[in-house]
Amino acid sequence: MSMKTILVPMENHDMRSALETALRLGRRNNSYIEGFALRWQDIELVAGIDAMGGIALDTFKEEVEEKAKKAKQIFEIFMQEHGVPRSSETTESVSFGWLDHAAEGEGFIGNYGRVFDVTVMSRRDAKTGPMHDRAIESGLFESGRPILLSPPSPPSQIATNVLIAWNCSTEQARATALAMPLLQKADRVTILTVIGGTGVPGPSAEQLIRYLRCNGVVAESMRVELDGRSTGEAILASAQSLGCDLLIKGAYTQSRLRQWIFGGATQHVLANAALPVLLAN
Repeated sequence: MSMKTILVPMENHDMRSALETALRLGRRNNSYIEGFALRWQDIELVAGIDAMGGIALDTFKEEVEEKAKKAKQIFEIFMQEHGVPRSSETTESVSFGWLDHAAEGEGFIGNYGRVFDVTVMSRRDAKTGPMHDRAIESGLFESGRPILLSPPSPPSQIATNVLIAWNCSTEQARATALAMPLLQKADRVTILTVIGGTGVPGPSAEQLIRYLRCNGVVAESMRVELDGRSTGEAILASAQSLGCDLLIKGAYTQSRLRQWIFGGATQHVLANAALPVLLAN
């Protein structure tokens, strides 16, 4: 059991970290990595502007196609420079492919991602906007599969030293189960409980450790206090102190609206994680 298929939506900003993260994961699992150009669905808005004498719709369509061609070129050059072969029926190691003419809209990630083990995207930063966040949420809420967020700087390795941010929730249980192929190959797995942090009633960290042991994963427990920090801050500080190269976290145990208004662990991790984060809802 392993993560054999990886989806990488290509956007119009620096994708090096996401590509490096996807490749490191792919090499660890001999995966097929597929890219496609993420096209924002604002064609109707542009059509309205065109009708009012603004941007020409034909010009806009040409720009979209040009960006898609550039995205494909960046993706394929990256794979070729790193010695990754194009996929074929006889390929038994890591390989790549490209999906031409992907449907418009961030919602495409949510439906197409259902036939991949994981979708890799960049973590939110100053260059990404609301549509990038909607694309991440589409993958989280619609694909039934996890999203792997890459940090601003690419990791030197991934999934060798893993932290599970256990809050007893359904979302965290699902994220942990979906990450099982990675956990079974990890050198070290730590179950983190943030005392006083956001969580729900449910199984203890010790009960999770027993479950993991039954699945061939040896894990240890770690408990930390908030000490004036938010739950998200405590999680990321713990991951840094342990030198982890992957964080596994359930996304949005609290509602999205509540997290947008009041903040929450998922929002903090989305904005600040310096290591790869596997999210699932």
